[in-house]
Amino acid sequence: MNTKQLKRGFTLVELVVVLGILAILATVTLLVLNPAQMFAQARDSQRVSDLSTLNSAISLYLSTATTTQMYGSTGSCSNCFNYGNTQAANCLGRHSGTSQGINSRAVDQSGWIGVNFNMATGGAPISALPTDPSSSGNLFYSYACDNTNKTFELDADMESTRYASSGANDKESTDGGSSSSVYEVGNDPGLDL
Repeated sequence: MNTKQLKRGFTLVELVVVLGILAILATVTLLVLNPAQMFAQARDSQRVSDLSTLNSAISLYLSTATTTQMYGSTGSCSNCFNYGNTQAANCLGRHSGTSQGINSRAVDQSGWIGVNFNMATGGAPISALPTDPSSSGNLFYSYACDNTNKTFELDADMESTRYASSGANDKESTDGGSSSSVYEVGNDPGLDL
């Protein structure tokens, strides 16, 4: 029997080769997946979901409340409302009125959407008004309404190339709205408030 013990382990060359392969794989993965675009797509998916929820909640309010008012305590629907975004002058051309940034997510008419959701049959369908996942620059939700005709429009700007105009899953130019560079939902014919 051989009493000599064998030493087992990796040589320095083997470790360098493995680390090199891992570095190449990590680089290729980052280039292929593009994490910045993946995060932008996730935020865009949240925007689509939030506006769908708001669209349904306002439609429920309009169809079940005994008296409806679309603009809250501001006294006018000719404005564009958004959550506290002071950079949204004229809602960046989205709507014809002036911009009003309101720092409230309340559903009792004092929030950035001036609808008293508590008046809907069964109470408010949402607990708080959602806000844009980024809420910076031109990334914000906006709301405009026509109280006489009881119509409204909700808008958001998509930030990923996938959901933006001409992207693989284009939401902005295929939504039936008047703008091809903003995602629009609501019950206003032509979505042109």
